[in-house]
Amino acid sequence: MAIDESYLLELRSRADIESIVSAYVSLKRKGKILTGLCPFHNEKTPSFTVYPETQSYYCFGCGNGGDVITFIKNIENLDYVEAVRFLSEKVGLSMPQDNHYDAGLHEKRRRMFEANRLAARFFHKMLYSPAGQAGLAYLHDRGLSDSIITKFGLGFAPDSWDALRTALHAAGFTDRELYEANLLRLSTKNDRKHYYDAFVNRVMFPIIDLRGNVLAFSGRAITSDVRAKYVNTSDTLIYKKGENIFALNFAKKSGKDSLILCEGNMDVVSLHQAGFDNAVAGLGTALTEQQASLLSRYASEILLCYDNDEAGQKAARKALALFSKTTVHVKVINMEGGKDPDEIIKKYGPERFKALMNGAANDIEYKLLKAREGFNLNTSDGKVKFLEAACAVLAQVKSPVELDVYAGRLSEELGVDKQAILLQAKRVHKNNAYRNKKEKLKEVRDYEKTAAKATREVNPEREKQLRAARAEEVLLASLMNNPAFFGQLKNSISSDLFITSFNRRVFEAVREQIESNGEFMLSALSDASFTSEEISAVARIQTLIPQLANTLTECRDCIKVLSEEKAKNVPVNPAGLSDEDFLKLFHQQ
Repeated sequence: MAIDESYLLELRSRADIESIVSAYVSLKRKGKILTGLCPFHNEKTPSFTVYPETQSYYCFGCGNGGDVITFIKNIENLDYVEAVRFLSEKVGLSMPQDNHYDAGLHEKRRRMFEANRLAARFFHKMLYSPAGQAGLAYLHDRGLSDSIITKFGLGFAPDSWDALRTALHAAGFTDRELYEANLLRLSTKNDRKHYYDAFVNRVMFPIIDLRGNVLAFSGRAITSDVRAKYVNTSDTLIYKKGENIFALNFAKKSGKDSLILCEGNMDVVSLHQAGFDNAVAGLGTALTEQQASLLSRYASEILLCYDNDEAGQKAARKALALFSKTTVHVKVINMEGGKDPDEIIKKYGPERFKALMNGAANDIEYKLLKAREGFNLNTSDGKVKFLEAACAVLAQVKSPVELDVYAGRLSEELGVDKQAILLQAKRVHKNNAYRNKKEKLKEVRDYEKTAAKATREVNPEREKQLRAARAEEVLLASLMNNPAFFGQLKNSISSDLFITSFNRRVFEAVREQIESNGEFMLSALSDASFTSEEISAVARIQTLIPQLANTLTECRDCIKVLSEEKAKNVPVNPAGLSDEDFLKLFHQQ
């Protein structure tokens, strides 16, 4: 869909990149720029930079960059048109209609959303039909009310291999569409394709995004004689299970600044019914970096509420490690009296769970508690080894006051001098700091390699023509920032002057925009002409703007360099040169 450039200009003027990005990333101002931890890759040192003057962003760690539309497109997993529509709704603009819109990726996504929406309605209808009696009885036996079942849109996939397929066929969907949405599975026998329902005889939990779209499903078995307790939608065009969170659409509206992170969907529904409407859960996998980053956007505190078994505690330890790379504060709820929140609420009521929440240990207390479990403190050897493990934990404490408190508690409990504990913790901290410094240097080098690789992929000529490429980039950045320069330079600058093919294409796009609109807009680069990776590379060129002299002399110097480099690259036939010109070849070398 070709979106009118004047509309994009209006959208960009209203959708300020600082305001939009701040909803996802905690930004700190540094002069004219803002920095924060990149939401597109995991990092401890901020390399994500927002440039309000150019309304662009760029991550020096992973090479992701662009304008406000690119940012929304990447972070919300939308196509270009959907990202424009998303921003338009956010700033109160009406998107222009295009009668010539060619149904493509956007239409495919729309159909998939619609198929999932109708599937959710079908499953919910089945739950309250004779075919869903077993599923409804299961949910009622688990203590769920009809109101909470309706709130979450829970349903039932009947014990039939083609019930959903038949219903969605009647709504106009093809087997191929339903297969790509992972609502159907495919088997091939005797070279014949056979499509069948992906979910059979299971209680259904729809996965809904923050805009109310049904993205996927999680189906729970209602009997114990099946191999898989849960069957989940695989990754599709609209769904990535490692990037989404169950019930975040409800928890976001709770008004609370904390989220209760559970293991299972049933725990979440039970907690919401008990009044804990800020509960969420992962989706069939261990917590991922993307999910931890997503959760940190919507809460300043995460309460880990994992099962009390070994698998749950292992998952809690991994989650703590992931959240340590974000700015969110983490506490761990000790499931004392039950294996999970659902069981605790059923046994003791919501008041008991609230008490466990209030007594949740922060990450240091939790780690000390877990370290204690491995040693016999009645022996000198056990006490020494526990203290060594405890000091390794205390070495992570940044606050001197907090460190003093923990050291005092251990000293009093174990009868060991507090200063000895503090000394050991500081010694471990010093060793860790040295190790972290080396890791940070490695991380920076890895970032440089990643950024260099991203640049190399879109502009493979850059490394071999480095002097020319740098001159091209400075010249491009100058024209982007000072479009009026183009009128004074156009007689001495053309596409032929550019040596690297990619930068030549960028120049042509910059020239076209300046001649048409009087300025360059990153958002006006067409998806048809530039890939996401190429737009990121253009955003990287824009990061040079704060370093520019912003003068015509600087531009002319770049043109001179390019002319010199161009001359070097012109094949020369010595036999056709005069003696004077022939001698010049040697002086050039």
